[in-house]
Amino acid sequence: MNQTSFLDQPPESATLTDYDRAHMKLYLRLLDAATDGATWQEAVSVLFGLDPDLDPERARRIHDSHLARARWMTEHGYRVLAHERP
Repeated sequence: MNQTSFLDQPPESATLTDYDRAHMKLYLRLLDAATDGATWQEAVSVLFGLDPDLDPERARRIHDSHLARARWMTEHGYRVLAHERP
């Protein structure tokens, strides 16, 4: 994934966004990384292509905000997907 394909923070919304749809694979990979015990530095490096040593505050914010949105998807966003027709 390159740096231009994601925002520093996903859009905040009570509904599923186009950004969420475009980044579902990223969200799943973030959830897997968290479950597997990966550090945020490792996850942000592998999944976002960022060097966390260059700008640790931004890298942490990107990681944490996307992980939070991924968790939101598991609690709320999936309902929209479950009711969509293929």
